[in-house]
Amino acid sequence: MLSCKDVTRLISESMDRSLPLRKRIGVQVHLLICKFCARYERQLLQIREMVRQLVATEERPGAPYGEALSKKTRERIEKSLQQR
Repeated sequence: MLSCKDVTRLISESMDRSLPLRKRIGVQVHLLICKFCARYERQLLQIREMVRQLVATEERPGAPYGEALSKKTRERIEKSLQQR
């Protein structure tokens, strides 16, 4: 049986590519019995959907990304990224 560490990695990978059948089945079985990994998958799917919605609202011809954010919010994000 797959460990939680393996399953979280495979869930992330499955967002970018299709997993082999054996691994998909292993992940699904694990998700049936592990509420923590199932929660992780739900949260990852929610984050992915929120990012898609954000990008969709910001994609306008000729408009840079982040235009929908206030100047103060953009500055705070940039400052946080620079500190890392």
